[in-house]
Amino acid sequence: MSKIKILIPIYNDWQSAFKLLEDIDLQVNDLKHEFSIIIVNDCSTEEKPTNDFNFNNLKSIKIINMKTNKGHARCNASGLRYIAEHEDYDYIIPMDGDGEDRPEEITLLINKINNYPDKVITANRVKRSEGSFFKLCYLLHKYLTFVFTGQSIKFGNFICLPKFAVNKMIKDKATWSSFSGAVAKLFKDRKSIPSIRGKRFFGPSKMSFINLLKHSLSIIAVFKMTLLIRSIFFLIAYLFLVAGNLSWITLLPVIGVIIMMISVIILSQRESILEFENSLENISSIDQLK
Repeated sequence: MSKIKILIPIYNDWQSAFKLLEDIDLQVNDLKHEFSIIIVNDCSTEEKPTNDFNFNNLKSIKIINMKTNKGHARCNASGLRYIAEHEDYDYIIPMDGDGEDRPEEITLLINKINNYPDKVITANRVKRSEGSFFKLCYLLHKYLTFVFTGQSIKFGNFICLPKFAVNKMIKDKATWSSFSGAVAKLFKDRKSIPSIRGKRFFGPSKMSFINLLKHSLSIIAVFKMTLLIRSIFFLIAYLFLVAGNLSWITLLPVIGVIIMMISVIILSQRESILEFENSLENISSIDQLK
């Protein structure tokens, strides 16, 4: 029987988080493993619920309260480090706390690790539940990432990580800025399950077009050398083709690529291994709910 920690980063959306815990508790009932929950509270401004909850199938539930807000990716990274240094575990499954990572797919992940116990298992998205505009933006995000990095990243944070993978991730600075980017960089021989992106339990999505663009650039920053090489080749080839017809119109792609390169270089400064190593100093308290 494996010990599995489910890692959930949270900022304010406590109603969704506890609905998720209820659904996870139901889903793991028939799975022959020990499940525990680690919630990383990213300095929420809303009060946690004080209701009495009865989670029969979860071994333990902890809430790690952070002093300052660091953002979703860094919450996941801090959670990985906390579990690696302070918990007894075999696997970690990070999940978004809003219901979009569907608890019923935990069974698919577990079935997969039963067959491939030493592989990283990703939940590759085959269908989304958002509206048409967001789906279009998401396609642009995937296209942008592929063009500049050569990486086809079909997964988010919903991943099953064996202990060896966690130990590798907490030593790599890319984990501090882009969780999925770090997984794509570090583990080429992955297995996957098909995943249908669920609907939020409550309220509108926090992923705006600007946030999605930042997400894309954060992933691209993990592969910044690939970006720089591809961009230089593009600029040389493109300028050679338009050399006899230079204008503001023909220079727009050049300006766009240069802006992209500058943005990625700036974002890559987020990859601080020292800040990542000291991330647990941001913990203010730990609540043991069960």
